[in-house]
Amino acid sequence: MAKVSSVWGIEIGQSALKALRCTLGEGGVVAEAFDYIEYPKILSQPEADPQTMVREALDTFVKRNDLTKTSVALSVPGQNGLAKFFKPPPVELKKIPDIVKYEAKQQIPFDLEDVIWDYQLMSGGDISDGFALESEVGLFAMKRDAVYRALEPLQAADVEIDLLQLAPLSIYNMVTYDKSLASDEQTHYDSEHPPKSTIVLAMGTDATDLIVTNGYRVWQRSMPLGGNHFTRRLTKDLKLTFAKAEHLKRNAMEADDPKLVFQAMRPVFNDLVTEVQRSMGFFRSLNKKAEIGSLIMLGNSVKLPGLSQYLSKNLAMDVEILETFSLLSGDEVTMAPAFKEHVTAFGPVYGLCLQALGKGPVQTNLVPQEVLQERLIRAKKPWAVAAAAALLLGFAGNLLFAGNRWAYVHPDLWEPAMAAAGNTKSTSDSKISEDKTQVNQVELLKRIGAEVSGSSDRRLLWMELLDGLFQSLNRSDGFDPRAMPSPTEVPYDERTDIHVTKLDSKYYEDLSTYLTEDIVRLYEEDKKTRLERLGLLEPAPEDGAEDSADTTTAATGTAFGDGDEGNSGWVIQIDGFHYHNGQRYAATGDERRDYVLKTLVHTLETGSVTLPAGIDTDEVEFTYQELGVSNPFIISDKHLKDHQEPNPEYRQAMGSAGGDAGYGMVGGPGMGGSPGTGYGTSGGSRKNTDSDIPPTFPAPKYMFKLQLIWREKPLTERLEAKKKAEEEAAAAAAAAEENLAGGTGGGNLPL
Repeated sequence: MAKVSSVWGIEIGQSALKALRCTLGEGGVVAEAFDYIEYPKILSQPEADPQTMVREALDTFVKRNDLTKTSVALSVPGQNGLAKFFKPPPVELKKIPDIVKYEAKQQIPFDLEDVIWDYQLMSGGDISDGFALESEVGLFAMKRDAVYRALEPLQAADVEIDLLQLAPLSIYNMVTYDKSLASDEQTHYDSEHPPKSTIVLAMGTDATDLIVTNGYRVWQRSMPLGGNHFTRRLTKDLKLTFAKAEHLKRNAMEADDPKLVFQAMRPVFNDLVTEVQRSMGFFRSLNKKAEIGSLIMLGNSVKLPGLSQYLSKNLAMDVEILETFSLLSGDEVTMAPAFKEHVTAFGPVYGLCLQALGKGPVQTNLVPQEVLQERLIRAKKPWAVAAAAALLLGFAGNLLFAGNRWAYVHPDLWEPAMAAAGNTKSTSDSKISEDKTQVNQVELLKRIGAEVSGSSDRRLLWMELLDGLFQSLNRSDGFDPRAMPSPTEVPYDERTDIHVTKLDSKYYEDLSTYLTEDIVRLYEEDKKTRLERLGLLEPAPEDGAEDSADTTTAATGTAFGDGDEGNSGWVIQIDGFHYHNGQRYAATGDERRDYVLKTLVHTLETGSVTLPAGIDTDEVEFTYQELGVSNPFIISDKHLKDHQEPNPEYRQAMGSAGGDAGYGMVGGPGMGGSPGTGYGTSGGSRKNTDSDIPPTFPAPKYMFKLQLIWREKPLTERLEAKKKAEEEAAAAAAAAEENLAGGTGGGNLPL
């Protein structure tokens, strides 16, 4: 945004409209005018009409203030936007925009077409010879519809907004400038020995912005706790109306029983301390070297008696209520009683003025480009009309002088030449058409060739899939299902084999019809359980911390990935069972569902398979993802804890006396057998009834149904992708070696 001579900073709060006009003077920033318009009711009250009250406040502001020949800046609450910071690799400055656009796609949990976003290199970075060696980039965004909702009231009042900024960043601009936290912008920021950080607690009506900054780096979090929470507590505990509770809160020391008022509000005091402590703890976990010095409080809610002392005591740090702006001059404003009374609420609008005047470290702007372009066109329209009129006059004058030249360009003089040119063009068009026909024939032959050559790949796809699924069972060498060991040699519960009883498949033109919310949830639960059992699950962030991964499983396309491969494919269902169950495995999680997750499912997620690459060629190793397999999870299961498998030796012993022995399985729970089903003979007599041969063996059986997605990937595509990946890896390694040799490696940890 270009520098301006005068600017209005406006904040449309929940309880009042705050505005401050500043300009640049010889001694710095000068306040020229201010306005504070309190609403009849708080906007979040149930009986309030927010749109009407905001419109009336803006009408009042416009009527009694001069907005001509000045820019206008607007702040929006921090919870309405997103602020992310990342460290780019050492790179040329001109390549930063490309890196930022890539990071924006990763960090912003929405389609970039649906958001307004901007970025900035933070101060204190190491910039040398056009290269950003050690730097940090701030990425700020708001949803497009939220931006237009914020602009709508001012557009309805015919107020044009030149700058739109998140309130926490406006406060960061104010604190950094007014407290001289980063007085020397050329100073290199040392992440190993950073300056002391300051906490700014900006308490609003319904929410509180917590900003931690040392002038060079900033971290912020919006907490859902504000002045209204004290009022609601009084309403609930003292059985008051909202208006009476608000008045009592503001005049607590004048109440009949101040102690009773503070006792009622004490739980909110405790909640505020808890939220601040949690935020400080999370900040310190991200910035091990950071040291917090003091806490500054903003907002009218901080006037609550005893609040600052309570925070100071429980947080064990100095707490300051910002009652004046040390670098803001203009006594007509700063010494005005109304300004001094509400000075704690003017921090965000002061920060807006600083940014518009080029004095703030953050210079991003979230006003949509289409709004700025429309405004520019509207401003230039009178000049465009004047220019068009002048141009038409020039054409008319030129036509008068050119009239006498008509004889030299009369059609009769140029008819033979035009006919010859027409013949040449006709011949050219004919040749071009013939060439295009031949090119189309070549393309057709190429497509036919690709289809023919691709057929050999496709007829192997199912064999490759079945081979890959067999390899995922991790059978030992020499495994023969027809020669299984005796249960006396290897008890059933000691066997590690997973047996497949059935395999089904179903083709989907659009896999999104299969990927319902329940399917996504089952997959994510299996994935989390598997990683926990394998010790691979990263610790979850503390409550209140922003986590861009939270949005990953909310979008089916992101959780299950369709990418450039299209969204068609097969759903494969595998029915199987294993006996690796029992109390001995419970402590290690190696039984039942956990055993399938840690072996079969983990192999399908992270393992690889070796497959032939052609006749007389070596086998090639592919990951299951490269094979097209993804997202295996257990859709249903059943544990037969008391299941018994029959002993064939017992059957032979019982039937050896002659005749055919009757045989029945001893059914466990859920097996469909009836208790008491036993053994008998249909002829002859029983034999060896006192034999020590057991009729059955205990075999705790776990049965499961596993589903996975398979997208067909022919061998040629896989080999081509593998070759491309190897070339890219080699190029990256070469670039890394070159950077290492040139001394450009390394980087600072983010604040």
